[in-house]
Amino acid sequence: MNVQEVLGFADDMVFAKTGEHLEDLQKAILLGVWKGQRYSKIAEESHCTEGHVRNVASELWQLLSDVLGENVNKLNFRSALERSQFAYFSNYGKNSLQIGNVNVCDNSLHASEIPKTRSPSTPTSDTSKPQTRLDLADAPHISSLFDSPDGDSFASRTSELATLEKWIVQDKCTLAAISGLSGIGKTALSLHLIQKIQHNFECVIWRSLRHSPPLETTLKNLLEFLLNKPEIELPSSIPDRLSLLMEYLRKNRCLIILDDVQTILSSGQLAGNYRPECENYSILFRQIGETTHNSCLILNSWEPPREITALKGEKSPVRSLQVKGIGAAAAEIFRQKSLLNPETWENLINTYRGNPLWLKIVATTIQEIFRGRVAEFLKYDMLFLGEELAATLHPQINRLSELEKKLICRLSREASSVSIEQLRQDANLPPSDLFDGLQSLGRRSLVEIEEQENETLFSVCPVVRQYVLSNPVC
Repeated sequence: MNVQEVLGFADDMVFAKTGEHLEDLQKAILLGVWKGQRYSKIAEESHCTEGHVRNVASELWQLLSDVLGENVNKLNFRSALERSQFAYFSNYGKNSLQIGNVNVCDNSLHASEIPKTRSPSTPTSDTSKPQTRLDLADAPHISSLFDSPDGDSFASRTSELATLEKWIVQDKCTLAAISGLSGIGKTALSLHLIQKIQHNFECVIWRSLRHSPPLETTLKNLLEFLLNKPEIELPSSIPDRLSLLMEYLRKNRCLIILDDVQTILSSGQLAGNYRPECENYSILFRQIGETTHNSCLILNSWEPPREITALKGEKSPVRSLQVKGIGAAAAEIFRQKSLLNPETWENLINTYRGNPLWLKIVATTIQEIFRGRVAEFLKYDMLFLGEELAATLHPQINRLSELEKKLICRLSREASSVSIEQLRQDANLPPSDLFDGLQSLGRRSLVEIEEQENETLFSVCPVVRQYVLSNPVC
């Protein structure tokens, strides 16, 4: 949802409610607030007084509150609009449109009922598309994600979106893992993917595993929506529920996204192993990946489950995508934070590896302490972590096995890349253990690999290195 879509959607909703379009100053206020501008800046660009802008803005927030059915103000405007847009597409086609509520799902919601234009009052008559029911109850609001969805900052994800779309729509991939460090943009990528490919499916379901639900509960939630039946009408055993799910996935084309899959995976072991109480999820993933059906399951995780690494391949229906930073497109985060000295931004992006969450955290620090002056921040020639950024890394580093901790500590003591032979000698490990540890760290996106003169070299990124050296990991 870029800024023009925001203005268009807001204007449509206001017009549908009042019969009047937004005025130019109202649009300028929405545009300025979306960019993170102060009222004084909006007033300057609109050639009017700050007091006038504040008065118009106050009336505008009240108008949008009435239209959207929730309290809207300068601070939550962006999230309210994006939440309402998702609710609109999730609820369109019901007897009454429920703006701002994505938790209500209904069998009457079909892709053929989603309009092609922005106007919510103009339904399409196209019935050639497959019917689509959406259950995005567990999906986060796009605005809460650090990989901002507006055009410029998400531009670098075009390649990943195209790859996933090809895998799922053309190649009929049945199981796909999207992995990467926390904050890198896995969830945002999946939400954008839904918008692009949902019309290819009869059902689209989003479920979060953040609370590590047992497989029995996850199967129950999926089947209740797919079959539109209460729990009392479902079989009680896991094998029977799994059999019923697979039968449905063979007869229908469904897209299921499981988010936060890392919560069912274990700590203290190599990547991809399960917590004892969640071990039976491997049965679900294997059946999805190994049997023939018409659906696709996407797993968002810090690390791929072991079934993915065992079954994936270019010609296999199982695929894996490791998400990297957003590169130069991360400059949009700095623009939204009103940072200065754009000639220095590339330095920050490279240091923090284009991770949207890391960059937002450091950008907030620069704004609050240095009033947005990046050049002044860089004078201190240090890599700033801070409590907030360190807190995002802690659970990822803390879940490493002892072997991985030994290797990451050794790599962090070197400012440059290290060869396998150097690691073997310094860490005093047999090759088999060394290979297992490096492979596991790679699957967790915690090591960087480069080729130099026919030799493979390993390193950790500056942020991870700083964390390891500053905390009792080794």
